[in-house]
Amino acid sequence: MILSRVIVQKQLSQRMKESLNFTSYQKLIIVLLALLQFTVVLYFMILSPLGDVLMKSLGLTTSEFGTVVSAYAISAGVSGFLAAGFADKYDRKKLLLFFYIGFVIGTLFCGMANSYLTLFAARVVTGIFGGVIGSISMAIITDLFTLQQRGRVMGFVQMAFAGSQILGIPIGLLLATNFGWQSTFYMIVVLAFIIGIIVLFKMNPVTEHLKLQKTKSAFMHLVSTIKNKEYRIGYIATAMLSMGGFMLMPFTSAFLVNNVNIPQNQLAIIFLFTGISSIIIMPVVGKLSDKIDKFKLFTIGSLIAIVMIICYCNLTPVPIWVVILINMILFMGIMSRMVPATALTSAVPNPADRGAFMSVNSSLQQMAGGIAAIFGGIIIVQETKSSPLQHFDVLGYIMSALILWCIYLVYRVSRVIKSRT
Repeated sequence: MILSRVIVQKQLSQRMKESLNFTSYQKLIIVLLALLQFTVVLYFMILSPLGDVLMKSLGLTTSEFGTVVSAYAISAGVSGFLAAGFADKYDRKKLLLFFYIGFVIGTLFCGMANSYLTLFAARVVTGIFGGVIGSISMAIITDLFTLQQRGRVMGFVQMAFAGSQILGIPIGLLLATNFGWQSTFYMIVVLAFIIGIIVLFKMNPVTEHLKLQKTKSAFMHLVSTIKNKEYRIGYIATAMLSMGGFMLMPFTSAFLVNNVNIPQNQLAIIFLFTGISSIIIMPVVGKLSDKIDKFKLFTIGSLIAIVMIICYCNLTPVPIWVVILINMILFMGIMSRMVPATALTSAVPNPADRGAFMSVNSSLQQMAGGIAAIFGGIIIVQETKSSPLQHFDVLGYIMSALILWCIYLVYRVSRVIKSRT
């Protein structure tokens, strides 16, 4: 009797270990989604290091630049809402390719822009398509990976953020310095085209969710997803999670150049080392997220981020190594928030609602970020093109307060998940 129990326990343990390992196809999907995210994140991230160049080249004020940043976010939010009702009605691979093609076209238009209005319009087009890609990718991850695997998956896929800083941004800045800022967007177009072709031929259709669909219309599916009380706390937590970053990030290069006296041609070095720190910490955070309580890990990362944000936003002219050190620790804290929070939020929706939930969630996240970018552009003042930015420290304090609120919101999400299990 005892021997049989031991055998059963060993079998269960072996099955559990096997369920945590990735198949070869799952590894392929992780790589493809990471590459997709790399191009989308690079498109968004590159605007920050190019901020000072763009404002001077196109004669943009801080308010206009904030509006250009928010154009992508708000149009992405609106697009996500419109797509939410249909997100669970079609093969996720087809949806992913459709919106990715639109993203490539919008990025091409950005490279062709020659004024504030044309750049604004191109950002709107890119946001309509690019803003939905993240939610579709999240739905695919949730469909193909268990909750016990998602921390590692999120950690790897979100390494695209670090990859964009290590490879994308330095190369983009090098191209912008030698061939004009437009060449950076052309580089993203070429990369995205190649990745899209690989997805077309290597990814299998993702259709299991179609078997769970009920005979309700796309609009009613959207309404029922929004009305779900358990989903709302996930929406609010994700929206607030993005506000601080959108408020601060677009103006960091202008702050470093004009306030901290870092030369424009040395910005790439800062982003390179920041990316290296991120790419080291992401897999570690992903593994920790699957082993320990995700909310505790999120809280630790949040507290680190608050301390470093306050230090960063109050910088005066200092050696570049000080900026690099603060930036590296800051992004370690930020990554330690993103991975567990994303993994927790992915467990909120029911399988039949995943696509719609992810679309609405991404929409609110993007719209909240767009509003934050406009708000940041209003608070920050720059008297001339080369004068220091004023009130940058105020944004740091506001962002710290938002992070504290997020700790409470993610705690609520964690309780929802634990109550089910």
